[in-house]
Amino acid sequence: MSVVQDINFSVSRGEMVGLIGPNGAGKSTTIKTLLGLNPFYEGDISLPSDKSYAYIPEKPVFYYDMTLWEHIDLMASLLEMDDDIWKKRVEELLKLFDLEKVIHESPATFSKGMQQKAMLIFAIISKPSLYIVDEPFIGLDPIATKKLLELFQHEQARGAGILLCTHVLDTAERICDRFILLAEGRKKAEGTLADIQEDCQLPGASLLDCFYTLSAREQEE
Repeated sequence: MSVVQDINFSVSRGEMVGLIGPNGAGKSTTIKTLLGLNPFYEGDISLPSDKSYAYIPEKPVFYYDMTLWEHIDLMASLLEMDDDIWKKRVEELLKLFDLEKVIHESPATFSKGMQQKAMLIFAIISKPSLYIVDEPFIGLDPIATKKLLELFQHEQARGAGILLCTHVLDTAERICDRFILLAEGRKKAEGTLADIQEDCQLPGASLLDCFYTLSAREQEE
């Protein structure tokens, strides 16, 4: 039995694509397949030719017996980054996300928002060509969210592509260039907001309204 079927899409340089859909639509399975964590699939997956991509999961993952600094140091070592480069980047990111005071503490003591900020630092220090981001706004306060959006804009200007999976549709509507709507394991709509509005026959409608209409249509079918 197939969980997802006939899903094809691309993310161009400097583009942010929103992957949206109701719970159980196949978003997580799609992301796991992209990351090579799903061996049971048929099709082709093309990641950046330089193999430079970063995944930011919805649920932060840490070694709780290691400090934040030890996590960052380990990450930089695995990526074989030059000390001067990654330390400068980390210094800027710690300051940006207000984590300087907890750099030598375990993420086990952090709030959900602080843990999410730490995961963002892990991803950004390598300056990848592609970001695969799963629900990055959960747990972030408004100030941290704004800082993250500014970072995304900077990374897009640098040429990085971003695949953003989120349920925060009002934010996605403002920042994404295109959208992919999944439902029941299939791609039901793709394109700009204008494209999706046309598909729903709802000119000028919000992404949330379009999402609701397409999801209701799927249930009726």
